Amino acid sequence: MERDDLGAMVSRVGRRLLAMEQPILARHGVSMWAYIVLNALASGPMRTQAALAASIGADKTRLIPVLDDLQQRGLIEREPDPADRRVRLLGLTDIGHARHGAVQAEIRAAEDVMLRDLPADDREAFLRTLAALDH
Repeated sequence: MERDDLGAMVSRVGRRLLAMEQPILARHGVSMWAYIVLNALASGPMRTQAALAASIGADKTRLIPVLDDLQQRGLIEREPDPADRRVRLLGLTDIGHARHGAVQAEIRAAEDVMLRDLPADDREAFLRTLAALDH
């Protein structure tokens, strides 16, 4: 069976996903990088900005303005680590959790629309495969 390279197919799907997500993010006043940060912190606090940057594949110096903005808007907090006051623990505030949940719910609903034409077994296999390749 002749097919495009994986990179070409993933790139096209990625562009469709980004185009679908942009209006959702804009409605919630969140940039793509801000959403990536909220998503990373949704599962629990991170010990350092460097650890957060590494976990999301961002340069820590470019991440600082995103963190500053999220903190100023009350979506994240940077608290001193009781074990080492030089270290800042990063976590979502209650408002940050709510904003992340609202954005994620809309994105997941839009993803469901995008995937609805796939048979249920194919959809589940696709999601399992993406999860496996994501590591």
